[in-house]
Amino acid sequence: MGKLTYNMRKYWPLYVMALPGTLYFILFKYIPLGGSVIAFQDYSVFKGINGSPWVGFKHFTSLFEYPDFYRVLRNTLVMGFLRVTFMFAVPLILALMINEIRHSLMKKGVQTALYIPHFLSWVIIAGIAFEMTSLSGLVNTVRGWFGLESMLYMQMESYFRPIFVLTGLWKDAGWGTIIYLAALSGINPQLYEAAVVDGASRLKQILYITFPMILPTAAILFLLDIGNFMELGFEQVYNLLTPMTYSVGDIFDTYVFRTGIQQAQYSFATAVGLFQAVVGMVLVIVFNKLSKKYSNGGLW
Repeated sequence: MGKLTYNMRKYWPLYVMALPGTLYFILFKYIPLGGSVIAFQDYSVFKGINGSPWVGFKHFTSLFEYPDFYRVLRNTLVMGFLRVTFMFAVPLILALMINEIRHSLMKKGVQTALYIPHFLSWVIIAGIAFEMTSLSGLVNTVRGWFGLESMLYMQMESYFRPIFVLTGLWKDAGWGTIIYLAALSGINPQLYEAAVVDGASRLKQILYITFPMILPTAAILFLLDIGNFMELGFEQVYNLLTPMTYSVGDIFDTYVFRTGIQQAQYSFATAVGLFQAVVGMVLVIVFNKLSKKYSNGGLW
């Protein structure tokens, strides 16, 4: 009897629990990878993959020669950097702050308030953002109290990226604390008791016990997040974009939607997606090596 067969018989409930997730990744992640070949074809829905002619790197060349390619690439890189930076740091800080709340009812209330926005769609989030920053919205109403003129924030290039970051944090920062709080709950309480005996303050306990113990979890989550560096999320950006902010907000996801989906250029859209995936894979490999070198951790 092989080791795998023995483990499956002994721990079959765990394998049954893992089966739905495994099937999800096989059906919706691994099998669709075969469709990436259309990035090297002039794909036609009528001819199919087998009947469509092969064109090599034609669509990649078209992508790199696109007049606004570097503008779209710059926007994607800048906004990806902002998303990874804030969406990595803020949930970690929030988790440390929530962990310090001693009143259980208040702690649950804070967690609930932070989790709720995650279940709202980006259409609703964007609608709230547009309403709050409209001429008669809350932001301009407060500005009027101080004698300041009203501003259309959603139509201004300089405010698009801050709004992108703030809406992303409001929606997902609280949800991102779940794994950190789970890791914090696994820290041995005796470490804190020993620190108290040694006279360590709450701040020193956080710096020398809580933060080092949660750092490996943070490193793994960062590596998982960096793989999506080029994929900012079509829904958020598309719902926040206006014609006045395309120069700073147009990213690969919205560009693919216009050129690939609306104009039925499926091969070109796949080429852009493949380019994003390759960049994400390279970033994961690089940062995984750095993580193994400096923190003795990594995904593999």
